[in-house]
Amino acid sequence: MLIPILIFDVALVAWSLHLMEKAYEHKEFSFMLAGILVALAAAAMLVVYFLMGHCMSYLIKMS
Repeated sequence: MLIPILIFDVALVAWSLHLMEKAYEHKEFSFMLAGILVALAAAAMLVVYFLMGHCMSYLIKMS
């Protein structure tokens, strides 16, 4: 289950970079803001990914 989350996170980062590239081309603030928000969502998912991995390994060791 963690592998699809990681793949989705990489896709979010790629989409964020695409939005920021479009923002630079069109000199539009809304695209840049959207790119930053998508990048923050990707970072938050990565934090949850690592927390979930550590939590799962801890729970497996307890049982």
